[in-house]
Order: sequence, then C-alpha cells, then structure tokens
Amino acid sequence: MNIVVCAKQVIDVSEMKVDPSTKKPILQGVSQKISDIDKNAMEEAIKIKEKHGGKITVITVGPSDAKERIKELLAMGADEGVLISMPKKSDYHVISMLISEAIKKIHEYDIVLCGEASIDLFSGQVGPRVAGMLGIPQITYAQSVTADKDKVTAERNMGDKVVTTESTFPVLITVTKEINEPRLPSLMQILAAANKPINDWSADSLSAGVNPMISTLDLKGVSMERKNTIYENDLDESVGKLVDSLVKEGVLR
Repeated sequence: MNIVVCAKQVIDVSEMKVDPSTKKPILQGVSQKISDIDKNAMEEAIKIKEKHGGKITVITVGPSDAKERIKELLAMGADEGVLISMPKKSDYHVISMLISEAIKKIHEYDIVLCGEASIDLFSGQVGPRVAGMLGIPQITYAQSVTADKDKVTAERNMGDKVVTTESTFPVLITVTKEINEPRLPSLMQILAAANKPINDWSADSLSAGVNPMISTLDLKGVSMERKNTIYENDLDESVGKLVDSLVKEGVLR
C-alpha cells in the first residue's frame, strides 16, 4: 500500500488566550504542534502498512518550521515528508488544491488519510475537497478501517448511527479521534527520523496563480461568562433550586 497522510501544523489551542479588551486571540508565543486527529490518521496509516507493507508519505502545507512537526510523524513511522511552502494568501480552496497537486505529483497512491478536521478551525473541508479535486471516492468520519488487497471497509460515525462503507482504491478517508490511540515513538525512532527525507515543494511549482475564494476579515474570541450561582442552604433545598434553575435555562425539561 502506498499511503499519503495529510497533516497540519496548528497552534496548541489549550495554551491560547484571548485579549479581554480587544477579544483578539493572543497567538504570539503559543507553541505549535501537529493537529491531534492527524496523528490518528498517521497511526491508522502505520497499521495498514504493518499489515500490507508499502510506503507512507506525509504532506504538510506550512512555514519552514513545520519540518519539525513532520519529523514527529517520521518518528512515528512515516517514510518520507513533503513540505509545501505556505502561500501569502490562502483559504481551504488553495490549501486543498496544493495538497491534491502534490498527491498527483507523488502519482502512485492507494489511500489518502486525513483527520476529520483540524483542532484549530475544525471546518472538516480539506479532506472532501481534496477527494473531489483528485476525482476519487471518499469515506468520511471513519471510526474503524479495514484495508484488504482489493478494497477498504470503514465504519462511519454518523452521530445517531454507524454506517459501514466499502470502496476500491484509490480512496480518501477522514478519520475520527476515536479510531485509535496514536503511538509514542521511541528514542531510537526519534533519532532515526533525522535521516528520513523531507522534500521542499514551492506552492508556485504545484499550482501557480491559484487565488483564494474567501477572505478572512476578522478573528475574535467568544466571551464565555458564567453566572457563578452558589447554593449554600440545606442540601435538598439547594438541589431543588438547582433543578428549577436548569429548567428555566432550558437545560432540563
């Protein structure tokens, strides 16, 4: 199996704060990491490779320091990385176009694996867009994947039901966080990752002249204020008041 894993470098949202006066997110100094669900996609790729053999290539669109994040996935078990330079202006259309053109350049692939969404913006757009641009089938929200020699079967989490879907190759699959537990690489694997290739591809060489279709005008945090209601009386009386309050707020019916 030749497998492509699409990964994104994101800020660690657990460390992000919002400026109370401007409502703007404070991004300076916030650490970067691979989006959590992309690591689930990487883990699933490794499992498929362990069963069938083959090669795993990681593709990332980002700045030059994203190489350090790619090395984390190489240490997990990927064989090669591709870093596409981040255009000055981009949106989901541009990013998806760059990834799809990079996959076409790789040429030989059976499965493209993505996280269902990135943890920073959580749009869930890139995987389906890439599948459309490549003209291949897609299986989204996979909570389990079974790859055989001639087909892949996945159980899709559709909220109130689970749908089992089959596809021939090539196919793009987006996975949920529940699909597996990503492995932690050993020290030897981390050291060995330094010798694995990471290719630099410019955005212009892949898809010159592609312009964003959407412009981001502003980005603000959402104010989350609590009522901080404290019940200090008799326990039974406090529970009754709490239930009444929850009913009034529409939390309970």
